[in-house]
Amino acid sequence: MPVESGSSAAGRPVKQKRKSHSLSIRRTNSTEQDRPGMQRDLLEGQDSKLPMALRSNLLDLFGQIEREFENLYIENLELRREIDSLNERLAGEGQTVDGGDLSKGALKTKASHSTSQLSQKLKTTYKASTSKIVSSFKATTSRAVCQLVKEYVGHRDGIWDLAVTRVQPLVLGTASADHCSMLWSIETGKCLLKYAGHAGSVNSIKFHPTEQMALTASGDQTAHIWRYMVQLPLPQPPADTSALLDDDGDFSDKDEADGEAEGPSECPTIRVATTTLKSHQGVVIAADWLVGGKQVVTASWDRAANLYDVETSELVHALTGHDQELTHCCTHPTQRLVVTSSRDTTFRLWDFRDPSIHSVNVFQGHTDTVTSAVFTVGDNVVSGSDDRTVKVWDLKNMRSPIATIRTDSAVNRISVSANQRIIALPHDNRQVRLFDMSGVRLARLPRSNRQGHRRMVCCSAWNEENQACNLFTCGFDRQAIGWNINIPALLQEK
Repeated sequence: MPVESGSSAAGRPVKQKRKSHSLSIRRTNSTEQDRPGMQRDLLEGQDSKLPMALRSNLLDLFGQIEREFENLYIENLELRREIDSLNERLAGEGQTVDGGDLSKGALKTKASHSTSQLSQKLKTTYKASTSKIVSSFKATTSRAVCQLVKEYVGHRDGIWDLAVTRVQPLVLGTASADHCSMLWSIETGKCLLKYAGHAGSVNSIKFHPTEQMALTASGDQTAHIWRYMVQLPLPQPPADTSALLDDDGDFSDKDEADGEAEGPSECPTIRVATTTLKSHQGVVIAADWLVGGKQVVTASWDRAANLYDVETSELVHALTGHDQELTHCCTHPTQRLVVTSSRDTTFRLWDFRDPSIHSVNVFQGHTDTVTSAVFTVGDNVVSGSDDRTVKVWDLKNMRSPIATIRTDSAVNRISVSANQRIIALPHDNRQVRLFDMSGVRLARLPRSNRQGHRRMVCCSAWNEENQACNLFTCGFDRQAIGWNINIPALLQEK
């Protein structure tokens, strides 16, 4: 469609205004005696079913309205001419007014007010532009210290959870809604082993602290313990990750069949569990090993968490008290402590350090579902919620959080690095952000139309023993991603 040039487009309204003005002047100059005659002539030339008296009355009313608008229009023109004249005088006298004319004083006040508004607008625009420049600089810095290393593709549905083995060889484990759990080579991205013993979605995976055993929780209302043996393939040359696009770009949705097409062609499969834990009456959403690996805890949608003995598979304790479904459970790395999260907006701390006393503390720090609460190596608990906040708590004083992180999206299963205590936040909006324990934002992982997650990010997991790939994330785009986070550079920028 052709577009008119700026000069012609700008000239057209001026012509219309002049025409309207000349028309209004002609009507104003006409005598009031001429108006009824003109109206009657118009009435006689129109085809209407209204009675003549009613039509005449309506036209008289519309004529009065028109005269009011004409008077206002003329007054407006006179005021505009006066304003223009006064503005010229102000400009000629250096913005000073001689005499005590009230109208001029009022005009000077208005001019000063307009100047102030313009100045404020310019400052706001400048700040916004500067903010964009700073944000762009931070994004570039984030790309320099956070780089995508490897993508792990092969699941046929979204990936809920992931974890790294705690004994050699170090491999990555994923739990997916496709009813399978997979073990991957961190260096090559190749699937080494598949566990297909569950009859429902696999919602979580955790590895034994000292043995080659995995613990998975499923929607089939059970948790499985299974042994694995894997042989690592020869490492491949690292991929070139230098050509990164702007992380503010959006993804064009890729074909949903991509994950299936790139799946593992030959992968050993385990279909029978070593131990099956069955006491829940609902979906088992998470499970974890207690310190020492002789007991495990499971969290379920039946509003209970169960403590099991690994050797006998017997239920040791049923941890009840939550008012709604549980969403997560986590154990302390060195003490017999368990924290459970729930949709009832609370998380609970269970203490099993004294065999004769099992205490529980309830914490109400969120306004929506608590999606996860995890321990740190120190004496802290970090909780994330659908209320878009993450809170850091001190185990010695849990009355109020010591830090609060406010975000723009719901937070899923978080993780905290053991050495540097950096919190990785996976979000519903496909972003992954890094914060320190005091709530200071450190970085956002790059996301462009070539790299990053294309769907909700469900979980994050640190692996500081592998320098090349020390952070992993997974999501509902059916892939897990390994990242290289340059932690010294990240902390230096802070």
